[in-house]
Amino acid sequence: MILASIILLLIIIVGIIAIAYVITYNNLVNYKIKIEKAEGIIDENLRQKYDLIAKMNIAIKKVVTKKDYLKDYIDLKDKRISNYELDRKLTEAMNIILEVKNDYSELDTKEFKKDLQEINEINETLISCKTYYNKNTTELNQIIRKFPSNIVAKIHRYKIKPFFDGKNMQDAVIDDFKL
Repeated sequence: MILASIILLLIIIVGIIAIAYVITYNNLVNYKIKIEKAEGIIDENLRQKYDLIAKMNIAIKKVVTKKDYLKDYIDLKDKRISNYELDRKLTEAMNIILEVKNDYSELDTKEFKKDLQEINEINETLISCKTYYNKNTTELNQIIRKFPSNIVAKIHRYKIKPFFDGKNMQDAVIDDFKL
């Protein structure tokens, strides 16, 4: 009778541990899926933004024949850089486009304005996706750090994930915070 009670108690304890393990693992996977979905949307929007900037560059070259303002930015396609770096470079390219547009009234066409509007819409999507990404990254990183979920994370090789802005809060490098 006592042996049966002990076995039943062990089965209950193992069952509770198994349920906690499954819930924690599912939670980790859920955040990972959310982060990957946000990454996919960010990637797609950055590609669209790049394509629009390349299209606008052609219009700029027709008006400004003596200087290629966006050559370095159009060449980004051939480089292996992170989405964060690409986002920063495309933002720099947009600032150049806006300066050139202000200097050359010939660029004030319907097509150019339409492309600028599309980029503004893409930027809004990017801002919301980056916020969503960073929020879920924060949640995932908290789960990875907390006991007992950190054990489940170690078993499945989950690591602390950096935020979209490229800052690694786990290292001692303060250059991450330069703008």
